[in-house]
This record gives sequence, structure tokens and C-alpha cells, in this order.
Amino acid sequence: MESLAWCGLHYSEGPDKGGPFEPYRQSERNVYRKFADALLESGNAYYAFDTPEELNSLRKVYESEGKLFQYDASTRAGLSNSLSQTPAEVSALIDSKTPHVIRFKMPDNEEVRVNDLIRGEVVFSTGLLDDKVLFKADGLPTYHLANVVDDYLMKISHVIRGEEWLPSLPLHVLLYRAFGWESEMPEFAHLPLILKPSGQGKLSKRDGDKLGFPVFPLQWTDPETGEISTGYRESGYFPEAMVNLLAFLGWNPGTERELFSLDELAEAFSLERVGRSGSRFDPEKAKWYNQQYLKYHSDKELALNVMPVLEKKGIRSDLNYVSRVVSLVRERMVFPKDLWEQGAYFFQAPETYDLQQQKKVWKSETAAIMSDIRELLLQAVEFRSVSLESLVKQYVEEKQIGFGRVMAPLRLLLVGSAMGPHLFDIIEMIGKDETINRIDRGIKAME
Repeated sequence: MESLAWCGLHYSEGPDKGGPFEPYRQSERNVYRKFADALLESGNAYYAFDTPEELNSLRKVYESEGKLFQYDASTRAGLSNSLSQTPAEVSALIDSKTPHVIRFKMPDNEEVRVNDLIRGEVVFSTGLLDDKVLFKADGLPTYHLANVVDDYLMKISHVIRGEEWLPSLPLHVLLYRAFGWESEMPEFAHLPLILKPSGQGKLSKRDGDKLGFPVFPLQWTDPETGEISTGYRESGYFPEAMVNLLAFLGWNPGTERELFSLDELAEAFSLERVGRSGSRFDPEKAKWYNQQYLKYHSDKELALNVMPVLEKKGIRSDLNYVSRVVSLVRERMVFPKDLWEQGAYFFQAPETYDLQQQKKVWKSETAAIMSDIRELLLQAVEFRSVSLESLVKQYVEEKQIGFGRVMAPLRLLLVGSAMGPHLFDIIEMIGKDETINRIDRGIKAME
């Protein structure tokens, strides 16, 4: 529910909102037993008294013979259930509270044909299907029974789920028929899987942990192991970017356009344009989406996002100053938190200097040139980017030296590397005192 809210996906009915078909939590809906009893009465289900140990023993026997055990029409007559026992025996077992389940009685050798909105007509042979448990020994329904009953009672029009549920489709269709609800059965659509970045196999949490990208929308802690998996929200993704990314995993609008607002997606989306094959997840594409949506946020909005990052690093800065920094480095940012990687030098002097850059730009005469620039900046009356740049250009022309012989080493002293936006914008931002201090410290470090 929190993930949906973060993504801006607001549902009209639910546990926290109520609605005409409440309660909406399965554990609060004590309606399933009477439907299981109705199936027993109509002959579409039966009691089974086999213990888990007995069934496991049978599976091992079958495995030793190179076969697969299935509780179905070929085996049920030899097992402990209400189809193989007399009514008196069944009554005695129930009266004595012998643990039992209720299984669906799969019809013999029938074809179940269903139209899937994505895959077209799919055909299943009941001769290959087992008698699934509908009601467990602990008195709770399985997913198969509960979802069919709830979808019918809640007047669900479409069941849209992953393709791993396709093998369960014939059972669900047969349950609708057994209850006499076939004319009110919802339409089904089975979505393609999201595949690993390699394209081989279904994407899992472990893939994200291994390759360093989120799989969950929000940070999640495994209640059993305490293992923490990062979330898209905590990693700095915008919810709009995640929704856009998800929409394009398995669907396309039939055009080259890739960026859609939520309203535009609602207008453009159709199940007919969902593909049948799995869609490879690309972590780099996810970052691209986030960078596109970052462009829609104002400097101040991004600054507000990054203020907690600065505070964690012990830096307290004015929001207006951070907004100005954002305006200078935002083209290099993918996430708001990238402000630190791209612009830490706006908040603190460099502690180290790029050795490769130092070898490249620091010559025997560079220290003297930097001392001249120091004096030039120290004497500057108007400490603004444009006027400072004009002063340095005048110096370069008078000394008849290349502009690069000044700018590259000066950037190294102020930033610590060759990175960053227009150098005179940086100088104006950090101010005269800090600029002079960094030049002094840098020249000493180079020596």
C-alpha cells in the first residue's frame, strides 16, 4: 500500500478505504467454507485424509521408478479420500476430527479452452492436471479457492497477473463453471516475465543484490534473516520514472516515444500491445528514465531532496546556495544524491588532487602563474564570474600564454580534478577567501 502511494497509484477500494465489498483482507473474510461445502455437495470436490508423510512416501516411490506422482484421476482411487471410501467411513473420520483437506475433482480428459487477452486462445487437457487442494487442514482456503470466490463476490472484471500463473488458469475456469458463474467469469491476461539483465531467467531480488540495483520499490527488510534490500525510493529514483519504466517492461505504445505521464499512460495503455515474450530488465535504462525526470524538477526541488545528504556529511548549507549549486551541476546528475559526487568542492576544499591531472598540467612555471592569478583575484573589486573571467583573460593576453596553462591547473587547485562546470562560476560561488585559501593550499601541495 505504501509502495502504491509512493508511485501515485491510488486505488478506489481497499482495507484502508473501505468500499462496497469489504472487508478486503482475506483473513477477515470468513466466507470460504460454505463455497467449499457447495463444491462437495455438487460432486466437484472431495475430502482427502492422506497425511503429508504418506504422500511424501508415495512421491519417493514414484521417483525411484522414474515417474512423477500426481494426486489425480489415475491415483485417487487408491488413496485415502471420500471417493475411495464408503460414506460411513468418511463420516467416522470427520467425526473423529481426523485431519483432512478438500480437493477439487479434476474432470477426466476434457479440453479447457480460454481466451487470454495477451496470448489468445490457450488450451489445457485436464488429463495432465492434478486435484489441487482448495481447503487446507488448518481450516484456511488456498489461493485457488479464495481468489475465485473473492473475484466473483467483488465483481472483478479482469484478472491480470504474471505468466507463472498460467498453469493455474484451467482450475480457476473450472471452478467458475462448477459454481455456475461462468457467464460472470472475468477476462484473463497473463503478463510476460521481467527477465534478468542478461535476458536469461526471471529477475529476482538476488540479481539486484549481486549487480547493485534495486528490485523492490521501497527498502525491504527480510523478517526472517534481517537482510536489507534497497528500494527505488531510497536509491533516489523519482516515482514517475519508476512507473514509466515499469509500463515499458513488456508493453510499448507503437511509437518511438518513451516518456509518458501517469495520465498519458492511462490513455495510451492497452493489453493488446503487451508482448508475449519476457522483457529484459536494463538497470542503465532505469537510470536514464530517472535522469529524464530529474530535468522536470526545479533547482529548489532537487536542493530540498539533497539537503539530508549534506546534513549526513555534517554540512549545513543555505537552501538558496544549494539550489545555485544544483543549477550548475544538474546536467551531470542522474539522482539528487549525485550532487555530492558532482559538486562536493562547492562545500569543502579538495583533500586530494588527481595525480594524472597533476602530471599533465603542472609544469615548472605553473606555481608562479598560479601566484599571479592569486594576486589578481585577491585584488578584484567585483567578485563575479564574468568580470573575473575578463581579468584572467587580460592576464593571459599580456603574458602571451595559452589560456589552458592557467585554467587547467587553477581548476586542479580549486576542485582537485579536471571535473566541474565553468570555473569562474565555481570561483564566484565559493567566494574570494575560500578561493585564495585553496590556491595557497594547492600550490603547497603541488610542491
